[in-house]
Amino acid sequence: MTRLDGRRSYDGPVHLQSAPELPAEAEVERLTPGGRRARLAAAGVVLALLLAGAVWGDDDTFPFGPFRMYSTRADPDTPVVSTRVVGLTAAGEEVRLSGGEVGLRRAEFEGQLPRIQQDPALLGLLADSYAEHHPDAEELVEVQVVQRRVELSDGQPTGASTDRVLVEYELEDGE
Repeated sequence: MTRLDGRRSYDGPVHLQSAPELPAEAEVERLTPGGRRARLAAAGVVLALLLAGAVWGDDDTFPFGPFRMYSTRADPDTPVVSTRVVGLTAAGEEVRLSGGEVGLRRAEFEGQLPRIQQDPALLGLLADSYAEHHPDAEELVEVQVVQRRVELSDGQPTGASTDRVLVEYELEDGE
């Protein structure tokens, strides 16, 4: 930056300050032989847990076990399974009930799937949310959880797929 008198800000003299008085260094304390053994034992236990987790662990044992989605690869000929939630109108049309439609993300929904299978009436809450977000839409008469299996060959879709309804819930009038 140039000042009005033509001098640059870094042209001026530098005023050095003396270093503050530092306290004298404290004497280093050494670990006792028992302390060393305790630290070595703790490190051994942590390493054993990490090794056991790497060999036998799963997502539930993280951080001692690996996240399988990052540490393994899927067989390229294994079908891909995709879960979706649909609402059915009286005319039989499918309406997707996901994401912004009902305010629930797919991963959040899939995490609740066992609970929904035990209590299908929870699907009525999704229908209520859809009706609230889309007041002019056609009324839903049923909500289904559908799993689609897409067949793969060498990691590429073969074009063959199957749909299976896991859970269905018929809505009462006025829901």
